[in-house]
Amino acid sequence: MKRGLYIMLLVFLASCKSKQAFVETKTPDAVKDTLAMTSEKIIKGHYGAKSDFATLYIRANAKYKDEQNSQSVSAEIRIKKNEQILVSIRVLGITMAKALITPKEVKYYEKLNGTYFEGDYASLSQWLGTDLDFIKVQNMLTGKPIDDLTKGTYAFSETDKFYTLNATEGTTTKTFSFEAEHFLLKKQEISQPEKERRFEVNYPNFQEFATAFLPGSLNINAFQKKGKTTINIDYNSVTFNEELSFPYSVPDGYDRIYIK
Repeated sequence: MKRGLYIMLLVFLASCKSKQAFVETKTPDAVKDTLAMTSEKIIKGHYGAKSDFATLYIRANAKYKDEQNSQSVSAEIRIKKNEQILVSIRVLGITMAKALITPKEVKYYEKLNGTYFEGDYASLSQWLGTDLDFIKVQNMLTGKPIDDLTKGTYAFSETDKFYTLNATEGTTTKTFSFEAEHFLLKKQEISQPEKERRFEVNYPNFQEFATAFLPGSLNINAFQKKGKTTINIDYNSVTFNEELSFPYSVPDGYDRIYIK
């Protein structure tokens, strides 16, 4: 299994249409009362959109591509809110890898090379080129900003497509863009120009369920000196609040690897 598939496990970690209707999101021009819009109103509107769930069971298709390789897989994602995420990657119906993510650690194994990893987020963040933790991964999968916007200060701007919030800390700039009707997240980006590094997640569409808006798909782009990595994920079906198991065990004979 290529290194890119590891990245897919850990970042998405994450094709047919969902049975749910996609939300037709609106641009600022489609909303009349924008004169009094502020960053505070954008943040309040975003977190006011329904997003209630205890567990999620997601079936998805994903495509990975970098400068040298490409791979298409199917995935099963199980989320117990704020506690654990289990991702199973399959090729032609055969489980090729699993990842178990908790607030404290990440574990995964992959079948092709017979290897497994157990470690914290520090080494993975350095390896992937962007800071990660459990909540950030969960937020990416559910269409939420990787940061808690209520705890920061953001400059507000408006384009013909989005409301945008920007913040710069040191050499890192973070940008979050929202549509106008439900204040759903359309794009989030982390940029570190001095390190020639940029990480972005785009949300082309959302699905509206009884208790939550969730992405219908997400596109992840990671730009580093070595090149560009793209991961496109389509959510085929989503089930809410079932009792889920999170089975994970490394097969016998696998070799442990370490990320430096």
